[in-house]
Amino acid sequence: MVLPIVGSNPLPDAAPLGAGARAVLAACCALLWLAAARPAAGQETGAASSHYYLIAPPADVVAADHPNDNGGTIVITWTPSVNDTPRDDIVTGYEIRRARRAGGPYEVIGRTAARTARYVDSSAEIGAPFFYAVHTVAGDVVSSAAQVGPVISSYQWINWSRWNLALFGALISLAVLGWVRAVQRGHTVTIRPIPALQAVDEAVGRATEMGRPILFVPGLQDMDDMQSVAAITILGRVARAAAEYDATLEVPTSRSLVMTAARDAVMKAYYQAGRPDSYRAESIYYTTNEQFGYVAALNGVICRERPATCLYFGGFFAESLILSETGRGVGAMQIAGTAETTQIPFFLAACDHVLIGEEFYAASAYLSGDPRQLGSLRGQDAGKVLAGAAIVAGCALATVATLTGSSLFASLADVVATLFRTE
Repeated sequence: MVLPIVGSNPLPDAAPLGAGARAVLAACCALLWLAAARPAAGQETGAASSHYYLIAPPADVVAADHPNDNGGTIVITWTPSVNDTPRDDIVTGYEIRRARRAGGPYEVIGRTAARTARYVDSSAEIGAPFFYAVHTVAGDVVSSAAQVGPVISSYQWINWSRWNLALFGALISLAVLGWVRAVQRGHTVTIRPIPALQAVDEAVGRATEMGRPILFVPGLQDMDDMQSVAAITILGRVARAAAEYDATLEVPTSRSLVMTAARDAVMKAYYQAGRPDSYRAESIYYTTNEQFGYVAALNGVICRERPATCLYFGGFFAESLILSETGRGVGAMQIAGTAETTQIPFFLAACDHVLIGEEFYAASAYLSGDPRQLGSLRGQDAGKVLAGAAIVAGCALATVATLTGSSLFASLADVVATLFRTE
């Protein structure tokens, strides 16, 4: 039996269809038409369909060892896909894959956002060859990509990108060596007076008059910290003054090596003052390494013995205000010095004198008069003057370039700025 065409007259030899059969047949035809007209899942109609499925891979993919590093890093660069434009807004990112052999298998090691053209692989093994492939990603669609490689990561002995630091280091070193030589030959180096150090003799004399001890706290750091080394140098000067005035000096420490160095410095000072019999090793003792256990011990000493002078030199942290407030509560004259910039304000609030910043390190040269330390101090000052002059010149050149639009001044400003770049 031949089915009639919907909407036409039935053939002469065909039995006529009823109204229900005609409705069913019409519905089936409509469903078939809709199924043929509907795009596949994830496919868009019109011109956008071809753009979505035909995603161009990135071009000019290059993988190379990262220069001026200690190895283990490979940089992959590429030219973005022609479909990666704000107008198309199709590409969602790039997928970077890596393999140890040319034929794979490749594993995904990272992804980047759209409109990027660089990826840094920091997990590469030094000395091992790697192959890379970069794919354009658009939703669930991933483009093809040509592989690059092999690329081998290696370490470099010299970081040439930091030539400016080598230049400044060489100039400052030459300045330091020159001034050390000059001071050894008898050249006079003048250091401005430091009030906090000039007050040491006054503080020691005050303790002698009152018949009360001097408390010296060398901070919480060990001898591998420069603040502890500077504190021991200052301790030697304080110990000599205490020996001359016959004052009692007490030095509780939180590190055993600091205790040993403090004992040596104090004993040497007493011998130089001609009072070796007054030296008492037991007055320089170890308490505990624990920060606030040490603070509690010091607070106990201050409250029980009520020292006339409290000296805080070295590395201090949260305990700085606790100690200085306790000393102030017993009426002690207090002098402090630290390189911890976050603690200087607390010492300024509670102490009579404070060594601020580099004054703390300059104190050793100021007190000892050693030609090497004096020359080093003057050489560092020369380096600071050089850096300051370069900064002022760079600012002036940049200002002139902005006001006049001169490319010459702009280039000179860039040259000066290069001297201070670290990357």
